Amino acid sequence: MNTIYIRTLKRAEHTVFNISDGQKTYYDVQFDRFLPFSSGQQVKRSIIDSICEVLNETPSPTTFHFDITKQNELKEGEVYGTCDPTYVDQLFGGWMKAGKKIEKGDQSRTLKRRSPLSISAMRALHPLLAGVNRENISFDRSDRPNNEVIVRDEKGNILSEEEITEFLEGKDRSLSRKWIPNNSRATGLFILDIAIDLRRLFSVSINQLEPEMSDDTITKLIENGWVKSKNIFGECLVAPQELRESWIKGLAHAIISWKITSNQSRTFSLMDTLAVAISDNANVIAGSIRAKLSEEDSGKAIPIIDESLENVDTFISLQAGGYIQTKGEKADALEQAEQKLVDLMMAYDYEHQI
Repeated sequence: MNTIYIRTLKRAEHTVFNISDGQKTYYDVQFDRFLPFSSGQQVKRSIIDSICEVLNETPSPTTFHFDITKQNELKEGEVYGTCDPTYVDQLFGGWMKAGKKIEKGDQSRTLKRRSPLSISAMRALHPLLAGVNRENISFDRSDRPNNEVIVRDEKGNILSEEEITEFLEGKDRSLSRKWIPNNSRATGLFILDIAIDLRRLFSVSINQLEPEMSDDTITKLIENGWVKSKNIFGECLVAPQELRESWIKGLAHAIISWKITSNQSRTFSLMDTLAVAISDNANVIAGSIRAKLSEEDSGKAIPIIDESLENVDTFISLQAGGYIQTKGEKADALEQAEQKLVDLMMAYDYEHQI
């Protein structure tokens, strides 16, 4: 087994995943509905944040380049990470550093590592089992007597308090309350798929024809106990066993327990996990957590957690019973799912793949 597939079912209540006109949505052609989603990039960032938090690791620094133009203006340049797998977010998240021309005739190498984690968008389990509702909200500070109100005329001049009072005469308008109409919120059952490529998980290529790291980084890794090995992608360095054991536990916990943490998330929801399915077969795992149209009413869909599929381990939390007909709910289901991931990743022979 070279790949672990994980399908996660989550429930969201009256929340916002990704802000764009209230909540990002996509259009489902078959069911003629706009559906909320969280992008794979946002989910990945949340998982990486969770790993760093669990392991108490500082994320890698980011380098920002700026150039001063002939007009004496600041122009944004390239942005890249450290390209150093001793940072857990770099090892699991991958990197891309495009080569930059330093002097005439001189070009630095492009460094690129594909992440061992392939992460889908978190989207509706079925178009009929999730949706967006809209509400009007207000920003009200009318109960505070110390508010500062500034009103400018058409020329930008600030009006005095007497002029403001005169202007408002006969107008039913509050200056300490803002009305914010048509805010969208996401609610429903959502699924997420993750594939872990064990061949790349702790292995970083040292092939200098398609480099992933600089020579200095390779030297540093060898000095830190990284093991020279070989996989189907060529010569590589493998993380030491002690580091693998620690980071595997952090990765497993993050995959099961992550929450959306980016600054594009608001209106808190627990986003509790209802079920997790784990397999090495992508086709089978797709049917482990699914939905089916009702035979009595084609306008309804029934969520299904299939506990009988071969080669799939399914873990169901207690709260799942409130939304889906199941029999296998367990109080420690998520802890069992986490341990299953740890066991599968620990069992892989990273140092002797070939």
